[in-house]
Amino acid sequence: QVQLVESGGGLGQGGGSLRLSCAASGIIFRINSMGWYRQAPEKPREWVAVIISGGSTNYRDSVKGRFTISRDYAKNTVYLQMNSLKPEDTGVYYCNAEVVSVGATRRAYWGQGTQVTVSS
Repeated sequence: QVQLVESGGGLGQGGGSLRLSCAASGIIFRINSMGWYRQAPEKPREWVAVIISGGSTNYRDSVKGRFTISRDYAKNTVYLQMNSLKPEDTGVYYCNAEVVSVGATRRAYWGQGTQVTVSS
């Protein structure tokens, strides 16, 4: 079993910054990708950013140039540096990881979510 634990959410001001962290633990042979999703009130969950095992990154258009995803491979931890925050960035942010476990079992895991609230 694999657990993802997020931290770093909270209240941010418009134009300010917040940094999210997500640590994966458990029986992990390899992590193919780690990413972030978010869900605003009464809206569907949407993808925000992803980093794959080779280090390539990708972002949804609305956060490009403001958010940076990075990963500490030794710690199985992914970060999301959020700069120039906007009120529309408000939501619950979820960490996601595609993990290969012993026996080549591959599946996606989710964290419990961390609230980010941006005031104008």
